Amino acid sequence: MTNNASRAVAIVGTGNMGGGMARNLLNRGWRVRVHDIDREKVNALVQLGAEPCNDAADAASGVPLTIVCVIDAAQCDDVLFGVGGVCQRSGGAAGHAVMLCPTIAPDDTERLAARLQAAGADTIDAPMSGGPARAADGSMSLMVACADALFDDHRALIEALSSRLFRIGTRVGDGARTKLVNNLLAGINLVGAAEALVVAQRMGLDANRMLEVIEQSSGQSWIGSDRMRRALAGDYEPRAHVTLLEKDTGLALKAARAVGVEGPLGAAAHAVFVRTHEAGMAGLDDAAVLRWLSESMRKP
Repeated sequence: MTNNASRAVAIVGTGNMGGGMARNLLNRGWRVRVHDIDREKVNALVQLGAEPCNDAADAASGVPLTIVCVIDAAQCDDVLFGVGGVCQRSGGAAGHAVMLCPTIAPDDTERLAARLQAAGADTIDAPMSGGPARAADGSMSLMVACADALFDDHRALIEALSSRLFRIGTRVGDGARTKLVNNLLAGINLVGAAEALVVAQRMGLDANRMLEVIEQSSGQSWIGSDRMRRALAGDYEPRAHVTLLEKDTGLALKAARAVGVEGPLGAAAHAVFVRTHEAGMAGLDDAAVLRWLSESMRKP
């Protein structure tokens, strides 16, 4: 699909990542139809040229593909099959494609794809990673699993969304599996970075200088640097809420158990996100694990 008429897309869910993708595509000259339950988010994109839509079905009408960028599997069900869902679009779902970008369980991805197939629609399993800034400049990662012909049909869109594109394979669900493995390690690395900085501070070291050393040494991780820089500056404005990595690491642990793996680190990292949530920090950026660990790792 390379003609101008095909350079149109719907995005359902225009939060941090969906909004970033919309901005990226608008900047590249795409026609973007948007829907979100938060009207302010929609209005902000309308100011940039997006077309507002009353529901997901409205957004999906007249475009070849809908990007679903909501939080979890339940919300995916709602925007695809609920009242006003994509499968209720004018003309039905036949011939339409849906790109699933949330981090959800592989069995949920497979279930949603089966329901879409029954309605005549195709599924691109494409979890994303990288944060809102990378979504907005097109440098985020996409882990794509779908039929080869479907990938080729929508290659222009996929490549516009991501300069870090990983073609995982043709089995829908493998994108979700890949994302969960990545996010399990992301959670472990983030908790590890926060713990290390608490230790450094208790030793009397300057935490910012310590982070500079880590960033140029063997302890470096992207998520550790990104989140700890914000935390040390006292910036907990949510780009990715604590509850997201709480959810994602929980899903990853469930998927690991399904294949007989009970590792020592994933469960410990997940527990930190749970406790940070329970401590009243659920609405903060996941960098807040540094605050929780600083408060909970008391001297004996």
